[in-house]
Parts: sequence; structure tokens; C-alpha cells
Amino acid sequence: MHPGNDAAARVAVIGAGPSGLTTLKSLRDRGIDAVGYDAGSLPGGLWNLGAPNSSAYETLHLNTSRTRTEFADHPMPADWPHFPRHDVVAGYLKDYADTYGITELVRFEHEVRDVRRDDTGWHVTVVGPRGETTERYDAVVVANGHNAHPRLPDPGYPGRFDGDQMHAHHYRSPAQLRGRRVLVVGAGNSAMDIAVDASHAAEQTVLSIRRGVWVVPKQIFGRPADTLNGALATKLPWRARQRISERMIALAAGRPESHGLPAPEHGFLQDHPTLSDALYPRIAHGEIAVRPAIERFDGDEVVFTDGRRERIDLIVWATGYRVDIPFLDPALLAPGADRMPLYRRVFHLTAPGLYFVGLMQSTGAALPVVEAQGRLIAAHVAGEYALPDEGVQRASCGADLRAARARWGERRPAMRVDFDAYVALMDRELADGARRAATGEGVAFTSPVAASGPTHTTEPIEVP
Repeated sequence: MHPGNDAAARVAVIGAGPSGLTTLKSLRDRGIDAVGYDAGSLPGGLWNLGAPNSSAYETLHLNTSRTRTEFADHPMPADWPHFPRHDVVAGYLKDYADTYGITELVRFEHEVRDVRRDDTGWHVTVVGPRGETTERYDAVVVANGHNAHPRLPDPGYPGRFDGDQMHAHHYRSPAQLRGRRVLVVGAGNSAMDIAVDASHAAEQTVLSIRRGVWVVPKQIFGRPADTLNGALATKLPWRARQRISERMIALAAGRPESHGLPAPEHGFLQDHPTLSDALYPRIAHGEIAVRPAIERFDGDEVVFTDGRRERIDLIVWATGYRVDIPFLDPALLAPGADRMPLYRRVFHLTAPGLYFVGLMQSTGAALPVVEAQGRLIAAHVAGEYALPDEGVQRASCGADLRAARARWGERRPAMRVDFDAYVALMDRELADGARRAATGEGVAFTSPVAASGPTHTTEPIEVP
């Protein structure tokens, strides 16, 4: 099917990581003309070690299990390990792109510099091997990821530190840590991985954790941990799952505070889980010393909030990333790229034809989430799905934000999704939108050439 203006749409997809690849496949499946842009030279995005802006490192593995991570239409081989290594995942994504003819749709080594909209459509400016070019599209999908721009403590800690510093984004190998007195700052998956690597290579390893998190073994009772919670997701609300999961984790591995870590600040399923099988044994062996937050620097020493000091010559800041979409007009991102309301975390409320894939933080795997988002976009562009009217979209965004704040507080609530609930919601949304499209209700895709009225508001977007 074609969009309502009887003209075949042309769509630009920015990014050729998992989000961009699955969106391109969904568009191609419906016969929609699509072009992908990626600054790297291979499909797979940040999973390719050494690719532009990649945060992959030699010891990186999936932290969600194979069966919960794979694309629905391209299962990972059953004989693969539960948690494949980064190069295996990169190979899987390349195979996905090659198998479905997606690779040929991507213009690699092309960096998107500017995306603007006028009465004739969306104009995408890129810089590639042959210089700068600008092309017109009817729609744009932003699928560039949000783990490429390091976030450092702001404001910084007082005092002077005489050693070296790096962000986890620039970590590649335990060789960078060999013989050093290393302080790793953070409590996420990268922090735990790097601390464990350092405990085998460094002279000394210290892990600074400002607030407690749940540390989950990758396997519980002989099964991948996320499959146990997934089995409960279809039967119980998240609060009930939280209580059961916390008991299972405590029974299988003990609570974090029993291993010398601070008690979790939030309940399980109210923050992104940190998965590690190796952290607790390395702490128990005395190879990783756990410390609270940093208070200040004092030359070659770091002073912590409990008064203890450690001589350190390398700090690794595993302090997360900031969301950066530099090629879009900031007015379109109001009130901020990580706070922008999007209907179903996909559709921009005031700029028709602007879509986002992967601009979320899931309690589980990312690939099934972005696969569902890509299918929804393709159905909308093809005329097989219609959005509800703008008032319903805004009300839905407001309700989602209130529910997210009740569960996650102010830790990027606009981006949070519950993996299982969201994937199920997207299936229902696709069916509801198909009914709206069949009855002529709702908001269908329309090429900017046929659209009338203002292109988009520059006022901050507010939701009830």
C-alpha cells in the first residue's frame, strides 16, 4: 500500500545499528523506498569493536539472554551460548542485514549533519567520501542510538587529581589497566565488567558506587535470569514480579549488601538491572575493594565519603551517556532529547513524518523493542496504520510519564519502558491502528508535499 497522497514515500533512516536495520527491513517488507545512513563501514553500529563512536570492548558480552534478545523474524542459532560475545552479536547483525537485503540500502561512511523540514519535505544533509550532499525525503527515522556521547560528573569533584582519567566509552581492553591502580566509578553493567577486568590485570582495583543497585547473576537456578522474569511477565503486574524476583535473587546470590555493596536504592524492576556473575567472587577474593561515593581528590589520592583514601593512578568513569541528536533543530527536541514526549516512544507529536527508534531505556533486551517500533513506522508510512488524534496522543504521553515517574522517579522517566509490557502494547497498538486505518479514522501518513498548514511548532511541547 502507499500513503494517502497516492505518491510512493521515500524514507531516510539515520543509523545502521539494530534500530536502523530492523526499521529498514520493515520498510522494505512493505515496498517502501528507504535509504539508510551510517558513519561506520559495517552494519551493526556500536556492536562493531572500533567502529565510530562504538563503546564495545574485548570482553563485552550480551547482558540479556539469546532467546530474549533475538529478532522475532531472525532467531539466533539454538547452539549459541546464552550470552554471546560482542563479535558474535556483530556477526549476527551483519547476517541479518545481508540476509534481508538491507546492507545494500545503507550508505556507509556517511555522517548526517543536518535534518530540516519545509513544505516540500525533509531535507537530510550528509557528509560522505565524496563531500556534502542534501536529499529530500518524505519521512525521517532517527535511529542513531544514545550510547555514544559520554557523560561525566557535573559539577566535577573538588581538589586536584594527578593521575589519568578516561570514560568507559574509551575502554577497549584489560591491557589499558595492566599494572595500574584503578578506580572504576559507577554501578552499571560496564562498570562491573571493567572492574572485573581490572581485578585480573591491575595492581589494585577499587569500585566506587554512589548509590546501591541490584546485581543479578546472569543465570539463576540453571536458567538465564531474564527468562524467569519473562515467564512471570504475562501473568503478574510488575509490583508482584518485583517481590518474587527480589526473593529469587536473594536466594540464589544474596542481596548486594551481603557482598559489601550498598543496599539497592530502588526496588528491582525500578532501575536498569546490573548483571554480573563474576563481581561477587572477585570482591570475596579481595581483588576488588568497594568504596562509597567520591568526596574529593588530593593529588594521587582519592578521598571517599566515608573518610577512607586510596592511592589511584587511573580513574575509569562508567557514568553513562547523554542523549545527543545534533542534526535536529533543538525546538523539535523540546524540552530535551531525553525528556521529549513521543507517542508510543516513536511518533513526534508536532512534526509529522519524524519518527524515533531506540530512544528508550528498556528493563530487558533492546532488539525486540526496536523491531516492534520499526514495524509500527513502516505500517504508518504504508497506510496500514493510523495514529489516534493529537489529543489522544498527548493524553497517552502524559499518562505514560506519570506512570513512569511513579515507578522510576526522575531517572529519565520519559525514556523508560517495561520490556514485556511494551512489546505486548506495541502488538495491540499495531492492531488498533490498523482498525483506525480501515475505517478512515485517526491520523494517516501524508507526504509533506500534500500537507498544508505549518510544518511544526517551535514552542516547547507539553503533555498533560
